[in-house]
Amino acid sequence: MKLNLILSTVAALAMSSVAANAEALRLLTWGGYAPDEVIELFEAQTGHTVEVTKSNNEEMIAKLRATNGGGFDLAQPSQDRIAGPQAEFEIYKPLDMSKIDASLFIPSMLEATKGNTMIGDDVFAVPHVWGTSGLVVNTAMAPDVLDYTDLCNESVAGKVSYRLKRPTLIGFAFAMGLDPFAAYGDEAAYADILSQVEAKLVDCKPHVKTYWDGGDELKNLMRSGEIVAAMAWDTGGWQLNDDNADITFVAPKSGALGWIDTFVLPARGRADEAAYAWINFVMQPEIAAMITTSAGNFTASQGGDAGVDDALKAKYQASFPQEAIDNIKWYPSVPAGLEALEGAALDRINAAN
Repeated sequence: MKLNLILSTVAALAMSSVAANAEALRLLTWGGYAPDEVIELFEAQTGHTVEVTKSNNEEMIAKLRATNGGGFDLAQPSQDRIAGPQAEFEIYKPLDMSKIDASLFIPSMLEATKGNTMIGDDVFAVPHVWGTSGLVVNTAMAPDVLDYTDLCNESVAGKVSYRLKRPTLIGFAFAMGLDPFAAYGDEAAYADILSQVEAKLVDCKPHVKTYWDGGDELKNLMRSGEIVAAMAWDTGGWQLNDDNADITFVAPKSGALGWIDTFVLPARGRADEAAYAWINFVMQPEIAAMITTSAGNFTASQGGDAGVDDALKAKYQASFPQEAIDNIKWYPSVPAGLEALEGAALDRINAAN
């Protein structure tokens, strides 16, 4: 009886200690990244509570600018929306990497995000949810399409499609052996790369069935067989695979183009411990699988694909063996002025005969 009383007292003291140290985590995130069942597990395990505000990149930056980095304790902008806004508005604060379990992350993604969000010696973000654009191919009808420039092969003439958008310029540049991201700091060098890519895309123009605009348009073209290869997103390729086993997403030889939505600490957040606890919690493989199911995209969790639906996991693993993951070209921040150069090049390509 006395022992039971002592154990009950210890348990009560432990629970009161957790409650006393608990914080309310104000999370600024995307739809699907913080599903209710994950929040419930986190709250039960840590004692912290979670308040979710759903947003997008533009709104996140606007909200944090309006409050000088206040109002939220953890935010999830894409990695190309961190270094620039931080340099201009100082809306984030550096991460304490000693409080983040690096072993939970896919190493190449963690290092890429750290590198792309560093200012001086400070790291401002770690990766969470990611996706890519690359090739969606009918492998039975276009087996030789393995890189972006293969969309210009004679064997698929008149049966390919891509968008006239900046990812096409970037993808073709890499496939041509150029490195557009390395030239971001040199406008003249970047203009030279764009000139070479523009010439290639003008030469390729007769091979293009149409320049697609929306995902539904692309899917219909692939399903009907009007096109057999395209530059598009990974999730679109996997969805088409449900209808036709020959169609799937192919990571290009020169590297898929990757985006990453990250974790950052707003400058005036007041619940850092809860924020670090959330990061380490959701990067656990079993929790990451729940988020993939909710969001439709995979996370940077090491082994996080293991608990995903078998069909989606098989598609992911077929498209992304480890070497393809390590070869992803992650979008860095775009310096001022480059998008205007890209827009002019795209206009000229569109107008060319």
